[in-house]
Amino acid sequence: MTQTIAPRVRTLVLLILAVAGALLAGAAPVSAHAALTGSDPAQGAVVDTAPSQVSLTFSEPIAVGDDSVRVLDPKGERVDKGDPANPSGTTYSVRLVSGLPDGTYTVAYQVVSADSHPVAGAFTFSIGAPSETTVSVSAQGSDNGLVGWLYGFGRYVSYAGFVVLAGGAAFILACWAPGARVRAVQRLVVSGWLALTSATLGLLMLRGSYTTSGKVGDVFDLELLGDVLQTKTGAALVSRLLLLAAAALFIAVLFGAYARTADAVEPDRDAEDDGGGDDGGDDGGPDKRDLTFGLALGGTVVAAGLAASWAMSEHASQGLQAGVAMPVDVVHLLAVAAWLGGLTALLVALYRAPVETPVGRDAVRRFSRLAFGSVVTLAVTGVYQSWRQLGSWSAFTDTRYGQLLLVKIALVAVMVAVAFLSRRWTQRLADARVSEAAEEAERTEATERAEEAVRAEEAVRAKEAVRAEATQRAEEGVRAKEAVRVKATERANEAVRAEATQRAEEGVRAKEAVRAEATERAKEAKQPAGTAPAEASGTSEVSEASMAVEPPKASGASGASGASDAERAEAGQDSVRAAQLARQRAAAEAARQKRLRDADPNRFGLRRSVLAEAGVAVVLLAVTTVLTQTEPGRTEQDARAATAASSSASATGQGSGAVSLTMPFDTGGKSGKGVVSIDLDPAQAGDNALHVYVEGPDGTPVDVPEVKIALTLAAQNIGPLPVAPDHVTTGHWSASRVQIPMAGDWKVEVTVRTSDIDQVTVSKNAQIG
Repeated sequence: MTQTIAPRVRTLVLLILAVAGALLAGAAPVSAHAALTGSDPAQGAVVDTAPSQVSLTFSEPIAVGDDSVRVLDPKGERVDKGDPANPSGTTYSVRLVSGLPDGTYTVAYQVVSADSHPVAGAFTFSIGAPSETTVSVSAQGSDNGLVGWLYGFGRYVSYAGFVVLAGGAAFILACWAPGARVRAVQRLVVSGWLALTSATLGLLMLRGSYTTSGKVGDVFDLELLGDVLQTKTGAALVSRLLLLAAAALFIAVLFGAYARTADAVEPDRDAEDDGGGDDGGDDGGPDKRDLTFGLALGGTVVAAGLAASWAMSEHASQGLQAGVAMPVDVVHLLAVAAWLGGLTALLVALYRAPVETPVGRDAVRRFSRLAFGSVVTLAVTGVYQSWRQLGSWSAFTDTRYGQLLLVKIALVAVMVAVAFLSRRWTQRLADARVSEAAEEAERTEATERAEEAVRAEEAVRAKEAVRAEATQRAEEGVRAKEAVRVKATERANEAVRAEATQRAEEGVRAKEAVRAEATERAKEAKQPAGTAPAEASGTSEVSEASMAVEPPKASGASGASGASDAERAEAGQDSVRAAQLARQRAAAEAARQKRLRDADPNRFGLRRSVLAEAGVAVVLLAVTTVLTQTEPGRTEQDARAATAASSSASATGQGSGAVSLTMPFDTGGKSGKGVVSIDLDPAQAGDNALHVYVEGPDGTPVDVPEVKIALTLAAQNIGPLPVAPDHVTTGHWSASRVQIPMAGDWKVEVTVRTSDIDQVTVSKNAQIG
């Protein structure tokens, strides 16, 4: 069964990863969440006089740098001066050098939106009349190319790591406590932590190049890294790393102290319990309950903090109802992690859990309830986020964000449908086990009472028979052993006696032969004293014969010891063979149980449905990653409306944006000469924004003690209407909500005071409306 499933699993996983990669690689580079909604001069506009500045209005606040806005003349030379300023709201302006000749000018901008995404673009306007230009500025931003792709892939890995880390831990604590002891589940959660940590470090390094040049060589620029750390996104990434350090401690306790307290096997409860065990199988004592509660509380805090590192730096942090959207986004991310991460952990448990630690139906039921709650939470928070980001039904089909959101909703619907199938397989698995248990209980109950007495009597008889047989065998063994020993001793003694008798007889014969020979020699030599040596020799022979009797006794003892050692060696070999046989039987039993478990059609169906859910989840996560890098539908529609209005105004000739007036002045005193410029935006009846710039004779911004404005429409006897602008920066004053009651040829008077007694009033007429 396993050999058949494994190739299918690998093929499906590779297919899922290929689809996810295609989604990430094919994602359009519309990662700008702040859109240019207006400009002054407008895109493609032709103005009569050279403006003193170029203003850009975005849909949300942006971050600008020294070279964020560049204005190039027809020859490609820069004609802007100074750093971009933010005079009001989401309008940003850059000053232009004075005396610009007629021709077509190019405005190129590259900024970072408040939700951390780079915004780049370019447009042209003309002074006097359009002309040819040598400038070729691409609207392609730094988020395109290799760095942009790596940054997008890092975001996907970070989301996936968070989902696996938080969801896997939640699955263990809430659904399957024995999972803390399973090596495959441990590797899954640790892999999530490693993925999130490495992706966060990578995003931190890539961030500087991603928002500026887009060059690979700038990834290791420490100056850019320092600039990133000063931004909101950089602070969020650093905070995420600190929280991951706390998550590492959480993992160590989860797979250390908590795993030691978890039971190796969590028995399934009866069907009447309705799945029971909402405590995740925690039936331990107070210490275990306290540890579980502490891990659950600490893990929730860490997971919420990690989710907040996204919510506080991306979509939710800007736009409508940001104070509500950020907590909603945190809850949304936690629900995603609980569902998709828990699903991944369940898949690993179903395929990789050892036989001695199987995932039971109660664990699956608990996860089913957790997943249902997560889906409900996702639905509620998703509806709010969709309304906030789209704003209208038409945005579902008219904007890329809405189209991706429809794809995401469809994938969620598919996952819910597959989850319903998984729930049915879980119920079938439970029903099958309950049915088998009921049948077995009926058979047992039917025969138990009838066989109880027989079993008891047979048990007593068997026990007595075993005891009698054991006693008999013991006695027979002792008697046999004694008989062997007696027989061996008798044989040894007989051998010794026979050998001693033989040697004694040989000694006597030898002695007699010696005596006879000695007698004959004595007779021959007539020397009687010669018998002494012969007797000594005979005595020596007898002594040697008697000494030869002793060795057989030692030989008999050695034989008995050898028999005992052989018995012990044989007994040791028997014990080793018995241990090996026990291990083989245990392995065979485990393999048999695994085959039976894998052959269960209900469990096999559950595996397939959960695998299908996980496959859809991988694609869903890829779509979500692309969605977070896409301009919201509400912003895209607002930008289109602003562009259409600007194009309409240019086509009809009804105004081209702000009126710019430049007037030289001379108060007559020391440092009394200069140029004052007035910008009025949008130069229409109603609210207008007014900007005043004062420069010295050399073109550098200068401060003066006082600047006053008065507006007069002589044809209608209106005015003068005083305007008191506020000082913004060196040589720059501004006023918002300047009310111009009607259109007409208005006289704009500017009073400049350079000292306590030196001042002058200069004026020019401007067509309003």
